[in-house]
Amino acid sequence: MKDPIMNFDLKSLDLAQAASHKGDALLVLVPEGFKPGQDELGRLIAAALKSGDLQTKTGKLLMGYLASGVTSPRLVLAGCDEGTPRQVRQAVAAAVGALRSSPCRKLVLCLSALAHDDAVRMAVQAAADASYVYTTTKSKPEPRTLEQVTIGVADAALSRPGFERAVAAVRGVEYAKEWANRPGNHATPTMLADAARRLAKAPHLQCTVMGPKQVAKLGMGAFLAVAQGSHEELRFIELRYNGGAKGEAPTVLIGKGISFDSGGISIKPAAEMDEMKFDMCGAASVLGVFRALAELKPAINVVGLIASCENLPDGKAVKPGDVVTSMNGQTIEILNTDAEGRLVLCDALTYAERLKPKAVVDIATLTGACVIALGGVRSGMFSSHDDLAAALLAAGESAQDLCWRMPLDDEYGEGLKTHFADVANVGGRPGGAITAAKFLQRFADKFPWAHLDIAGTAWKGGAAKGATGRPVPLLLDFLLAGAGGGAATSVAKKAPARARRKA
Repeated sequence: MKDPIMNFDLKSLDLAQAASHKGDALLVLVPEGFKPGQDELGRLIAAALKSGDLQTKTGKLLMGYLASGVTSPRLVLAGCDEGTPRQVRQAVAAAVGALRSSPCRKLVLCLSALAHDDAVRMAVQAAADASYVYTTTKSKPEPRTLEQVTIGVADAALSRPGFERAVAAVRGVEYAKEWANRPGNHATPTMLADAARRLAKAPHLQCTVMGPKQVAKLGMGAFLAVAQGSHEELRFIELRYNGGAKGEAPTVLIGKGISFDSGGISIKPAAEMDEMKFDMCGAASVLGVFRALAELKPAINVVGLIASCENLPDGKAVKPGDVVTSMNGQTIEILNTDAEGRLVLCDALTYAERLKPKAVVDIATLTGACVIALGGVRSGMFSSHDDLAAALLAAGESAQDLCWRMPLDDEYGEGLKTHFADVANVGGRPGGAITAAKFLQRFADKFPWAHLDIAGTAWKGGAAKGATGRPVPLLLDFLLAGAGGGAATSVAKKAPARARRKA
């Protein structure tokens, strides 16, 4: 697969230097209190601010063509309020969006008025996101809006680490988008496994792929049950990034990889069923994280587990009321075959025990209930370990890839009781995202665990239909905080029972 990422460069450029730098367009972010110099562009900005034609409110744009003193033919001045990370991201997204219809391939983006590294990071991410184009299955793919972005900052040497991290994150996000956006027949479990193998050609990476026979030998009865209705063979993928000390406990990421979800026998309505190709966004995010790790090479150990199969209503498919045995021996009554994600994840969680992890985070487009609860702004985060939850929340804030901690009160698990097995796979509509997490919690008591329900954040529908690449930025920040001795390193302490009930 051709890497779709644009090229980024970082240079020390003040306003006057940015004005003379060659490009197809110059974008200048103008925060409140902006103090322009006496160069020609500075005087232009000062006059525009004074007249009110340029406002510093985020998203407000002033566009010009062949402006005096500016080498680039197009000039965009973008307000960004105080210049917070969120405001920078919104301002750059608005400006790049406004340039989409122009023949702009090379952009000079001046951030010299903003001192913090987060501005660089958000600018890189926003420029990439606003210009992303999916091309894989198009006979005549449209070209990417931007091919080259030069970021101008006050001191490139100081901003270099944050810049390199941002570029790596964008590569991971776009890799996740690529695989999530592919139709189900172009992103089968076998194809996902091949993508993982290709990633593993990079230094410090290894990949192991298991098929139905190996999975059956492991006793993954829940995973096998979901896969049995499809002619496409399941794949259990294990990716390892070994950048830390030998023997150091890894952090494990588990991605739900349902490459197409019809709902099985409990079939979904036809409307928008095509979007169920996105049911492997958890798996795509794991691939995206490893794509970024391969570039950054941090001193940590990470394992990625992807349980991938299709969920289809064949004559061999699992039926409502069937009872299956999971890898850890718990029996599960399958009351709804459309609640299949938790079935593949529970066996992956059990498998994670043998890795002796310091923490496990599963990522899944698990429930429509989470979409109702949180919409598309924040991913749902569940954890009975306070330190791990705090680390994920902090990572979400720093990456502007937000999550929200949801409850795990013991009472929510009551609905999973059944007369015919140890546990049912659904617990009714009320609190559906929570009962799904309570189901997974039963298989995650041997290690610090968190669950990210990304059903509302992993893709967009409607006119903007497509994968977002979330939560790759969150996960990458979480892992790198551990590499740097940040909040993510201290996750082994389990929250007391009382705290867990109020989580």
